[in-house]
Amino acid sequence: MPLDQIVQTAIALLGPTAIWLSQSRSVRFQRWACIVGLVSQPFWFWAVWDSKQWGVAVVAVVCALAWLKGLWVHWIAPRPPASIGTVALPPESRLK
Repeated sequence: MPLDQIVQTAIALLGPTAIWLSQSRSVRFQRWACIVGLVSQPFWFWAVWDSKQWGVAVVAVVCALAWLKGLWVHWIAPRPPASIGTVALPPESRLK
């Protein structure tokens, strides 16, 4: 299988899979969207470099940044422990 065919197949499989996962109702699946999306990015960059379609390069960079944001939000960023809750005061508790 020629390299170009591998790149196109990877883009065709990984890109839509990442998008599909990002729209899942389950956070368990949503969090994997950025991983699959980031795995697809080298194939996008290779395709851009090979074809010299620099407009697509801009889209590929923006998508890579979006997938990196997902990596930060779902995998890296610290979260408070689940046992910590929020305090909600009813409107009538305001001092006048």
